[in-house]
Amino acid sequence: MSVDLELVQRVQAGDKKAFDVLIMKYQQRIIHVITGFVHDPVEALDVAQEAFIKAYRAIPNFRGDSAFYTWLYRIAINTSKNHLTSRARRPPAMDVDAMDATNFYDAPELKDFDTPESSLLNHELEGVINKAIDELPEDTATAIKLREFEGMSYEEIAQVMDCPIGTVRSRIFRAREAIDHKIKELTGEGE
Repeated sequence: MSVDLELVQRVQAGDKKAFDVLIMKYQQRIIHVITGFVHDPVEALDVAQEAFIKAYRAIPNFRGDSAFYTWLYRIAINTSKNHLTSRARRPPAMDVDAMDATNFYDAPELKDFDTPESSLLNHELEGVINKAIDELPEDTATAIKLREFEGMSYEEIAQVMDCPIGTVRSRIFRAREAIDHKIKELTGEGE
């Protein structure tokens, strides 16, 4: 029996501390996947907390048909989508905090460049890729994010998205084609 399943069974038996262990084990990974949807680190923390609350409330229904991690990912993705839907219905904020602007491109691995030219090109490339992903249909964007940003296998993505592996392959293929097309436009190879 896996450690996760044993912890789930303990939670189902009323052991709240066992759920704390599951949170500690998966918190950073869940926040990371949610940040891929929400983009605001502060909001991502709120959405992650909401996802864990939903998981805790739903854990009595967890049967172990899939890995706990896959089940939790599905809850996190659905919570992120719900958050984005409700956020889209809210009126836009009138003020923008200048400190928030520093959080947009904070990935340290993207800041280690040799020259100013390569730095500019990589920044443009990152923007093109993010824009291409944002323009994809939601299910296609989710599939490519889980594959490329989370490193999930096609099988895991199929479980998370509750669809056949062939559908996952097709979505990822279409996403890569769209991203490749945008990159070729940037580099002039598409002409």
